[in-house]
Amino acid sequence: MQLIRDIYAERMAAGQPVISLEFFPPKTEDGERNFFEKTVPALVALRPDYCSVTYGAGGGTRGKTLSIVDRIQREYDLPALAHLTCVGSTREQIREILDQAKGIGIRNILALRGDPPPNTEFTKPEGGFEYAADLVRFIREVTGFGIGVAGFPEGHLACREGKLADWGHLKSKIDAGADFVITQLFFDNRDFFQLRDHLTRAGVTVPIVPGIISILSASQIRKFVALCGARLPDALQGELQQRADDDAAAAEFGIEYATRQCEELLKGGVPGLHFYTLNKSHSTTRILNNLGLAS
Repeated sequence: MQLIRDIYAERMAAGQPVISLEFFPPKTEDGERNFFEKTVPALVALRPDYCSVTYGAGGGTRGKTLSIVDRIQREYDLPALAHLTCVGSTREQIREILDQAKGIGIRNILALRGDPPPNTEFTKPEGGFEYAADLVRFIREVTGFGIGVAGFPEGHLACREGKLADWGHLKSKIDAGADFVITQLFFDNRDFFQLRDHLTRAGVTVPIVPGIISILSASQIRKFVALCGARLPDALQGELQQRADDDAAAAEFGIEYATRQCEELLKGGVPGLHFYTLNKSHSTTRILNNLGLAS
């Protein structure tokens, strides 16, 4: 299976954006059946370049994450990026996970510090890692993996020193061996471009890829931004308020907003677009069709 860093190199050389999709492990058997029978086939038909699969708080979905990545790669010949967090894990436990991943043909890892289980604080486990940069450095020692990391255009919610300090932490992850960056969702492209330009001035040359989410409802996106710390611009807030009681209208507006956002990002020279699909196909399909990027 191809390394994702090579996909970016090839597509960027051809002047074409890389399209990637993010999934999360379904929580129920019915959800998993729907995911593999409907969602994945519909989105794979768009011919994305790769997908990623998340890893629950505290590593709670470790087994499912690896099995879903394995199944997608085997059944659809689509490179898949396995999220990996170091919360609550020792170096030896991380090594075991990496050995397991390598054994089933997984070649790409998104290295994250990760969130602790709900209602707990992060503490470095004895024999474990405190920062994502340490995890990146460790994975780089286990040869053969391509490594992605997360970036936060508005700064990480837990970084009390502000976004410039957080961007410095991101630079540390890149210096430790990351091949590319996928950002947290955002709604004001100026935030992304400020992050990208800051890193470029600091000498970063790896792809910095914007993460895009299409709004499904006003209540849904407010919950999301509360959890991740993203900002809803005032104008967007006003539009959502007008559609607060109409989820279908909010979802339609979300498709239009994300399409315009992607158009501006592509004009600004981004290497690709990473879509947070929420395990649904409709909005992402519509956006890619609007952009002329659906195969």
